[in-house]
Amino acid sequence: MKKILTLLLLVFCSVSFVAAEGQKDSSDAKGYIGVAMPTQSSQRWIQDGGNMKDQLEAKGYKVDLQYAEDVVENQVSQLENMITKGVNVMVIASIDGEAITNVLQKAADADIQVIAYDRLIRNSPNVSYYATFDNFKVGVQQGSYIVEALELDKGAKGPFNVELFGGSPDDNNAYFFYDGAMSVLQPYIDSGVLVVQSGQTGMDKVATLRWDGATAQSRMDNLLTAFYADGETVDAILSPYDGISIGVLSSVKNIGYGTAGQPLPIITGQDAELPSMKSIIAGEQTHTVFKDTRELARVAVGMVEAILEGGEPEINDTKTYDNGVKVVPSYLLEPVSVDVNNYEEVLIGSGYYTADQLK
Repeated sequence: MKKILTLLLLVFCSVSFVAAEGQKDSSDAKGYIGVAMPTQSSQRWIQDGGNMKDQLEAKGYKVDLQYAEDVVENQVSQLENMITKGVNVMVIASIDGEAITNVLQKAADADIQVIAYDRLIRNSPNVSYYATFDNFKVGVQQGSYIVEALELDKGAKGPFNVELFGGSPDDNNAYFFYDGAMSVLQPYIDSGVLVVQSGQTGMDKVATLRWDGATAQSRMDNLLTAFYADGETVDAILSPYDGISIGVLSSVKNIGYGTAGQPLPIITGQDAELPSMKSIIAGEQTHTVFKDTRELARVAVGMVEAILEGGEPEINDTKTYDNGVKVVPSYLLEPVSVDVNNYEEVLIGSGYYTADQLK
């Protein structure tokens, strides 16, 4: 009997020790951070989420990382669960920048501060800070690449045919990208050097819901059938994102572009995703804009630390991002224009990709 009691006591002590260790691990965390990302269907967001989690955990925070697969209702539910779990700060890359106002009010009621990550959250006073890139400059770089590739800046008169694609209309960034590009391209369109054969300009006509490549491919198919069937060729395509770029590239290749007699149009992009980088190296997609998600995560993590430790977050813009209720204090990182001529220096040189990954 004594042996049995001794054995039971040892088991009880072991279980108690394990439980205490589990509690200790949780309580030892500097804070509990909710990270909400839009989707895992894009390489870019997988990297963003991974970078955020790794950097936060390295600094001693507990992290709840969630992906909503581009379903707004999923993201709302995930955010509500984070609030229930008692997170201290939420970092949110929103799917629809206007659809989470109510859940942000719940966060504010629970004294949880919110950092908008790369996508501005609109129509809510409950956004403390915004970490992003200079999104207008991204568009300027895309527009400028088309100008330089067609040598418009050197006096080429064309006329050259261009078609325009925008990002998702529920993402505030899409308008900055488009406006930045058009600030460069519009003068050439006005003078007739660039011609939009479809006549489709403005985000109300060129937007691509959810940044979906298949949607972009379908629209490009329709443009080619309707406006380029009588010998006209498209010389350049403004694409704001690599997933869209791959879609429109497939469309033009399907009708014979990419031969000596009918070269591929100039196609811009953004995010330096692996499929697009391999396409650029192969001489197909022409351009992308690199946004170093490691640096964006660093800035967001710095904001988290400042919030929880009573410091002042690193901010370099207090004018640009009015969300309809307030101007959100922001930190803007610099994007980098990338093509076949500088990808090794920018992407491999910085350690973002290895040479083997780009083969």
